[in-house]
Amino acid sequence: MSLLSLYPDSVSSVELNQLYLKLELHRQVEKGDVLIYSNYIASVDGRISLFNEDCGEYEVPASIANKRDWRLYQELAAQSDVLITSARYFRQLDKGKAQDLLPVGMEPAYADLLNWRKTHGLKPQPDVVVISNSLDIPLSALVKLQGRKISVLTGCAALPGRVQRLEQAGINVTVFETETVSGKALKQWLIHAAYRSAYMIAGPKVHQTLISDRVLDRLFLTTHLTLLGQNCFHTVLSDSLDSPARLILLSLYLEQNESSGQFFAQYALQQE
Repeated sequence: MSLLSLYPDSVSSVELNQLYLKLELHRQVEKGDVLIYSNYIASVDGRISLFNEDCGEYEVPASIANKRDWRLYQELAAQSDVLITSARYFRQLDKGKAQDLLPVGMEPAYADLLNWRKTHGLKPQPDVVVISNSLDIPLSALVKLQGRKISVLTGCAALPGRVQRLEQAGINVTVFETETVSGKALKQWLIHAAYRSAYMIAGPKVHQTLISDRVLDRLFLTTHLTLLGQNCFHTVLSDSLDSPARLILLSLYLEQNESSGQFFAQYALQQE
């Protein structure tokens, strides 16, 4: 699949495969620091998910989900030391409603990404850190990620019984002194754990936390050239910010085909 490069270079044709992989995000920071990045696909009117009344969940609309965006999602995962997610994902996974197992995918289409991790000295799969205040995490879902190091970060209001339950299952649980896990606390925890690249694949609430504390370094946003409408929806943020978070455009590509089109943009969060 070929794309048109719009920024920073105007090139008639670049290949989608390895578009993000060549960034080598795991090498973008020095020792003692971590690069935190996120990724979403949205419609032109800003919807990243719509409420599905049949299952009672917010889901990525089938009308904008596509294999090209999913390939780039996998490429971003391939460069991560650790994936940042939420308890909600594991509840969905336990009910069979999760979009997929956490990347990197084991399907033949992503074999090159698994090999890429091996040749770059990374673990076969990224570690997983779960941000959760409730600790409502089904152990049966965690079992599906056997072979990965899983850590859970929570606030001081967490029920001791739930902390103990996770620890007895072999999960590393860190309880912070604050009621919720702040973005700054998460970043320091990641640095202390010697992670260099962290891929946030949770929903807008965790995204809000990272942006509020200005610890998100990169936002990869696919904009599908579709208007979805509907009143019950999520965007890349879940609430208000104390002050606007300004973005710097780093790259922009356009995909054009007969059935649809989409932009692939990479932004840096401007630091205050």
